[in-house]
Amino acid sequence: MHRARFLAQLERYAERFPDEGEVTARYIEFVRTHRDCFERTLKVGHVTGSAWVLDKARRRTLLTHHKKLDCWLQLGGHVDGNADVMESAAREAREESGIETLASVYPEIFDLDIHPIPARGDEPEHFHFDARFLFNATKTEDFVVSDESYELAWVPLEELGDYTQEESIHRMAKKTPTG
Repeated sequence: MHRARFLAQLERYAERFPDEGEVTARYIEFVRTHRDCFERTLKVGHVTGSAWVLDKARRRTLLTHHKKLDCWLQLGGHVDGNADVMESAAREAREESGIETLASVYPEIFDLDIHPIPARGDEPEHFHFDARFLFNATKTEDFVVSDESYELAWVPLEELGDYTQEESIHRMAKKTPTG
């Protein structure tokens, strides 16, 4: 039962974005197959939650230069057993940016991605089944760089290519509502 609400969100995502059917079907199958999909102890992979954070004008997104992966990404991370993935994404964004005033723009999943995480130390290579949610910074856009990042930056959407060529980040930019 702890997966039912999230599976319903995934099904609605599949209806909204039929052109992303392959990734969505793989994601849904993973969640259905693994009762412990929200636990990082599941070594083949686990659900993660990310936040596509926009400024008030919805012209810039907040990216992190991630220390472990050494690349520019959206904020987010492990859900640590929490089946409310949007809540986990918001928590991760607050922890990684110091911005407490984040508001959900849309209560549904904004984007899905499945990506490999390289082996590191005693942790084997595994997959992050990432559900991304859309947020606005409502009161302040001032951030604090956490220990997980080299730096953070408000990046104009039209300048994303200067930071990353990651297809999923550019896909989120194309989905971003303006105004």
